[in-house]
Amino acid sequence: MTDRRSGQWVTLADFHSEDEAMRTCLHLAGIAARTDLPVLILGETGTGKSLLARVLHTSSARAQAPFVEFNAAALSDTLLDSQLFGHEKGAFTGADRRVKGKFELADSGTLFLDEIADMSQPAQAKVLRAVEYGEFERLGSEQLQQADVRLISATHLPIIRFLQADHFRKDLFYRISGITLRLPPLRERPRDLRSLMAAEITAASQTMGRAIEGLSRAAAERLIHYDWPGNLRELKRVIHTAVAVTEGTVIEEAAILIEATPGESEPEAVAVRHDEPMENGDLSLRGAERRHVQSVLELFRGNKRRAARALGLSRSTLDRKLAGS
Repeated sequence: MTDRRSGQWVTLADFHSEDEAMRTCLHLAGIAARTDLPVLILGETGTGKSLLARVLHTSSARAQAPFVEFNAAALSDTLLDSQLFGHEKGAFTGADRRVKGKFELADSGTLFLDEIADMSQPAQAKVLRAVEYGEFERLGSEQLQQADVRLISATHLPIIRFLQADHFRKDLFYRISGITLRLPPLRERPRDLRSLMAAEITAASQTMGRAIEGLSRAAAERLIHYDWPGNLRELKRVIHTAVAVTEGTVIEEAAILIEATPGESEPEAVAVRHDEPMENGDLSLRGAERRHVQSVLELFRGNKRRAARALGLSRSTLDRKLAGS
């Protein structure tokens, strides 16, 4: 795989981790890359299953052959048949020409089937035949086609739920899981978080032509103590957004646009501080409201988004109340 930023060919040798579970995954991936066995990748949404599949391909003997990716989620059997195995002209309404399917396009290379657990049983039976014998038929044809394909599959389901899924054929499961790799979620990789954040800051800075030096202590603490339900995909989005909205060279906490998680200490309600001096003797309700809004803003260290959420206000309303209007 070629890194879009550097233009360099990327393989498993370019990946490192301080986390034991991730190191185990990379070690097994290295073994898998030296074989032609089918691989099943397990991992939550956003953990990098597609990236790992691509890197497995570029680290294998098939690296110079095609890598073809296909997401099997939420497709009708007819469309899935057409996408995987191709179709002949006239096979269905709108089929105005012969089209090769993913198996045929991946001949001599690697086919990555993402969310394979979502396939219907008829589709599973056809995939099993194609994987076992290298044979399949285009939709609308009875002529056998052949393809030499190394299969990598993935699902976001935990292994127990995957095995217990009544609709998934056990014979196909045993055929696609020659080597099973589990990508740990980001919340289980605390030792890797700092290096991953630094890598994304560098990438975002290069993409946007910025000179971001790093994170403030408060911003770093905010990221480190976040639960990351969206995993690496969410980390990339948060960091790239933070780089985009940062005006200086250091990312402040206010630029970290993520929601609070249960583990974070965010108060459900904030009391008015009655010990503050009145502004110019202002005893009006509007003055008291402005002082309360300011105290909440101070509590959140100037983060207007979080302060507005705690107060039940929109960001624009918060700004108006701070201005005294």
